[in-house]
Amino acid sequence: MTRTALAPVFTGGGRIDFADHSYPDPGPGQLLLAVQANALCGTDRDQYFGGSGVVPGHEAAGTVLVAGEGTRVPAGTRGAVFLMDYCGECRSCLLGATNQCLAKRADMGFTHDGGYGPFELVHETNFFPISDDIEIGTATMLLDVMGTSSHALGRAALIRPDIESVYIAGAGPIGIGLAVMSRLRYGADVPVYISDIARWRLDFAESFGAIPVLADDVGAAGSPDIAFDSSGKKVARRAALDILGRRGALICVGHGETVTIDVSRDLIAPEHAILGSEYFRYDEMAGNLVLLQANQELIGRVISHRFPVADIGEAFRLFLSGETGKVVVTQDAAS
Repeated sequence: MTRTALAPVFTGGGRIDFADHSYPDPGPGQLLLAVQANALCGTDRDQYFGGSGVVPGHEAAGTVLVAGEGTRVPAGTRGAVFLMDYCGECRSCLLGATNQCLAKRADMGFTHDGGYGPFELVHETNFFPISDDIEIGTATMLLDVMGTSSHALGRAALIRPDIESVYIAGAGPIGIGLAVMSRLRYGADVPVYISDIARWRLDFAESFGAIPVLADDVGAAGSPDIAFDSSGKKVARRAALDILGRRGALICVGHGETVTIDVSRDLIAPEHAILGSEYFRYDEMAGNLVLLQANQELIGRVISHRFPVADIGEAFRLFLSGETGKVVVTQDAAS
């Protein structure tokens, strides 16, 4: 059976139309989801302005509508969609590094239809079931906000087990996620500094206990043990390195620009490290679900706005203005 339903079409130039889109029944090992929520991400910007041949959306949550042959997840199960449709058989996957799969089948919302439409076809392996106590829009926080941030904190722990101060460059949704997850991981006694050029974002970050500093005055953050860059900006990475304390590490989370280093000054003498952090591992989701269950009100506050999918254009315009936290598009479960 093939279902036809209206789905948003990203035509480019900041225009989103709606048109009929076909969704087949799931094959062996697949699930057809009725999508109920999808969080906007800065990465969607390229599809918003450049157009997309698939339905975008890579932070989806919903309910299993039809389960394909050989699956163990029954219809009616609620859950979130892991971005990478990993193979499960390559060297990376066998080590649990599913975010580094060497033969992934898809990036949901980029190479295959994602969660801004009413349905999404996924493999059972990249669907993560959630408990009934998690509100479905808040379930999207398990993805980029919690998953990407907590993985970056784990990367930092490889270098510094004794973290006493944190600096975050960029107070967008990932930066806010890093601030919230840092608070939960390190406790209230560890200062978490955050910088941005937008006053609204700094005020929003402060509401979660972060200490705001202006982007042109990052020295006010002192000499942090760990610095995270979620901005993707060369100047922000350079500034983070310049204030980083001895034996500290810069964790690059945001894609984008480059950074130039002096190996002797920036790495050898202070024993600094620069690490990349790409998305997160599927097996990290279980621990984050427990954390979300215990802190749903706090983490849910990262969502500053919700829009019905019919207003997705307005959702993007507001999100790209820089005066939001996480924005979530919602829709009723389709049948």
